[in-house]
Amino acid sequence: MASEFSRILTLLRKEKGVSQKSAAESLGVSQALLSHYEKGIRECGLDFLVRAASYYNVSCDYMLGRTPDRTGATLSVEDLPEADAAGKENVFTGNVLTVLNKKLIANSLNILFDMLAKAGSKSLVSEVSDYLMIAVYRMFRTVYSANGKNQPGMFKLPDSIAVQYSGAAMEVHHANVGAIAEGKPVGGMDGIKDVDSLTMSTESISTDYPLFGSSLLNLVSSAEKAIGFSEK
Repeated sequence: MASEFSRILTLLRKEKGVSQKSAAESLGVSQALLSHYEKGIRECGLDFLVRAASYYNVSCDYMLGRTPDRTGATLSVEDLPEADAAGKENVFTGNVLTVLNKKLIANSLNILFDMLAKAGSKSLVSEVSDYLMIAVYRMFRTVYSANGKNQPGMFKLPDSIAVQYSGAAMEVHHANVGAIAEGKPVGGMDGIKDVDSLTMSTESISTDYPLFGSSLLNLVSSAEKAIGFSEK
C-alpha cells in the first residue's frame, strides 16, 4: 500500500504540473519530507493524506491505491456505459479506417462474449477476458509512451518487464482457454457446460447476429491477411 501511495502521490503532482517545492508549500510540509513520501522512504500520517487528496481533488482511497477511480467509486456492471453509448467519447475525428476497425473489433467482441455466456464456464470467461484486457493494455501502453511527456507513473509495472511479463501472461491465459475448450480444464477450472450451444457456421452467424455477424466474418478475413501466412 505504501508503494502505491508514493507512486500515485508522485503521479498526481506531475500531472498537475507543479514542482515538488510548490506542492510541498501547498501541502504544508518541507520539500525534503514530501520527497521522502514520494520515494516511499517515510509513511505519511492521516492528516497529510487528507490534505493531499483535497489538494489533488481525488479520494483518499484512490491515493492509497484501493481503487483506480479518482472519485473512490467502486465499479459495478450498472456503472459501465455500453460500448456504443452516445456522447463525445464515441465520436471519432480520425479517418475512416479508425472507425471501421473500431466497429469490427467491438462488434466481434459482442459475439465472442455471447458465446462465453452460452458456454456457462466462469473460468472460460475469466481466461478470455484476462487475455483481451492484457492485449488492450499492451497496445494502450505502447501508444501512450509515444509522447515522452506522458507520465510513466500511470503504470505499476516498469517498462523493463512490462512487455515480457504481459506477453507471458497472455500465453498462459491462451493455454488455459485451449485446455477448457478441449474439455481438459486445469487447476480447478470449470469446463464448458453446453458444447452444443457453441455450434456455429458462417450462415448461422449471419442469421443469429444480423447486426454483428458481418463484422466478425470481415474481422476473421482481415486477421488472417494480417497474419500473412500463405500455403505454397
